[in-house]
Amino acid sequence: MFNCTLCYLENDRGEYLMLHRVKKKNDVNHDKWIGVGGKFEDGESPEECLLREVREETGLTLTDWRYRGIVTFVSQGWETEYMHLFTATQWSGEMVSDCDEGVLEWVPKGEVEALPIWEGDKLFFRLLKEDRPFFSLKLSYAGDTLVYAALDGRELAL
Repeated sequence: MFNCTLCYLENDRGEYLMLHRVKKKNDVNHDKWIGVGGKFEDGESPEECLLREVREETGLTLTDWRYRGIVTFVSQGWETEYMHLFTATQWSGEMVSDCDEGVLEWVPKGEVEALPIWEGDKLFFRLLKEDRPFFSLKLSYAGDTLVYAALDGRELAL
């Protein structure tokens, strides 16, 4: 199992910064649209990992962020992942034009669910939209199919 961060930067035009994962080989997220983030390095806190990963992938330095929840991903053939989910509304610096992970693009929030995203991501996008306090979401997959979800320890109907 491993820990990672995922962050959705939100601009004042109602858009999320999304990463279209098209550059890495053997990427579980290949062709999906996700936020920015990555695996913890030894000794890092969630916030330290967040700041480092966002800077590495976007060139931006976050100045205002919010820890929104933890998402447990379980999938056959992949290590269990504990994803620390953040949103950010302020940053400094200039966004890079080229990211090693894929293509960065601002996407209107209302259009995100129409993109090729993980089915479970739709659940946490709804929680973000509702401005739900800190949450724990468990998502279990068989291949690309979401087969189980639980919010704060209670199973959700799929």
